[in-house]
Amino acid sequence: MGKVIVIEHLTLDGVMQAPGHPEEDPRDGFRHGGWANRNQDPAMQQVMGRHMSSTWSLLTGRTTYERFADYWPKQPPNPFTDALNRVQKYVASTTLTEPLTWQNSTLLKGDAADAVSGLKEELPENLVVFGSGVLVRSLLERNLVDTFVLLIHPLVLGSGRRLFPDSGSDLSAFELVDSVTTGTGVIIATYQPSARLA
Repeated sequence: MGKVIVIEHLTLDGVMQAPGHPEEDPRDGFRHGGWANRNQDPAMQQVMGRHMSSTWSLLTGRTTYERFADYWPKQPPNPFTDALNRVQKYVASTTLTEPLTWQNSTLLKGDAADAVSGLKEELPENLVVFGSGVLVRSLLERNLVDTFVLLIHPLVLGSGRRLFPDSGSDLSAFELVDSVTTGTGVIIATYQPSARLA
């Protein structure tokens, strides 16, 4: 049975929006796109590579899928680009239609959480999620996230879409199972859901 592994860049105030480049996600007037670039460090690729080195599939929501599908197939060959282009991709969306443009992409039918629950039962490989905040929150509500890998940057933006909403969530507890601090001050913390609540 596969596991859902969520990998997210976060600021100290919990913002996850548009870490990669300025035009990545300007929704709600967000103007800090590309904030994670200043803290790049080889340790980040090593940690992410551990979750992408064995058999895995990519799980995304619509917004992340559209941005990835527009960007990664146009990049020069490198291990990360090659892995993303080659891997099987599962896309949760109620507005996209098949056929999807990026190779090896499958549109999930019906409720996203139900579809992911079924995939976890059917697939032997892990489902790795980047970004896709709306999807991740829906999976959290159904206890479908097995591991969080949070790359926490020493930066406060003061605005932007956050991974965990300000309200409407039930109390959740997590256990720290691994942590690495990069030379640029990013803490890479790996958490798994805890059976106990503080």
